[in-house]
Amino acid sequence: MQASMVPRATAAAVSTASSLGLTADDVIVLHDSNKLTLRLLPCDVLARVAPVAHQVAQFEVDIAQRLAASGCPVAALDPRVEPRVHERDGFVVTLWTYYEPATPREVSPADYAHALERLHAGMRKLDVPTPRFTERVEQAQDLVTNRDRTPALADADRELLGDTLRTLGRAIGERGGAEQLLHGEPHPGNVLMTKDGLLFIDFETCCRGPVEFDLAHAPEEVSEHYPGVDQDLLRECRILVLAMVTSWRWDRDDRLPGGRRLGTEWLGRIRAALDRNGFDTHG
Repeated sequence: MQASMVPRATAAAVSTASSLGLTADDVIVLHDSNKLTLRLLPCDVLARVAPVAHQVAQFEVDIAQRLAASGCPVAALDPRVEPRVHERDGFVVTLWTYYEPATPREVSPADYAHALERLHAGMRKLDVPTPRFTERVEQAQDLVTNRDRTPALADADRELLGDTLRTLGRAIGERGGAEQLLHGEPHPGNVLMTKDGLLFIDFETCCRGPVEFDLAHAPEEVSEHYPGVDQDLLRECRILVLAMVTSWRWDRDDRLPGGRRLGTEWLGRIRAALDRNGFDTHG
């Protein structure tokens, strides 16, 4: 979120919580990207705030409620207030349960895989309109071709990303294998380690595709504990996903700390992965 918008967004969250009878005298910023994630105290609620024009809050609330009802490992909305989207001063605000982190320890790949498998099982039961994963690939392609939005991206790197996104996106999309509703970005940043176990958050990126697309966001060891993985498809998905997230790091509005350094590092990883797997992206 643009720095100039943060004070207003924070005020919108505090005002929303207060209007619902939740005392919010202190605010801790937990995450700032396309939306602002805040911990409000002493009511201890997690507020997610986004500009009205750039949000899918209602979709995320609906998905989270339905998954929680079916016993999936997902973070829940705050039970003290009505589970809905609140609009205030040009922002949408949603209020979620704040989970105190469990005692720090390494998340085992087996636990991660089991939680993701349970999430996928619950998602297979949902019939909701969602975009296919190829639409997210196309969004990354549009960013790469837009020189105004990615002015620092060198021509050779722009060509590499564009060719990789186009070729692998098409190849995976035309495989014709089983597809289902996916989280879209179940990377470690969207997994909470709580006393209740692993819980997934942030469902705004839900899409349809092969489960290997989701697994490509998780640490490599996780797929070793997930049943029925197509290893060839997973290798393609890993490179595709890496190309997507690398593209976002070159967006002039990207706010990830160290994002440009990561973007440069990941370009090298993409080249190495393409060479190692013998992929020709110029076709």
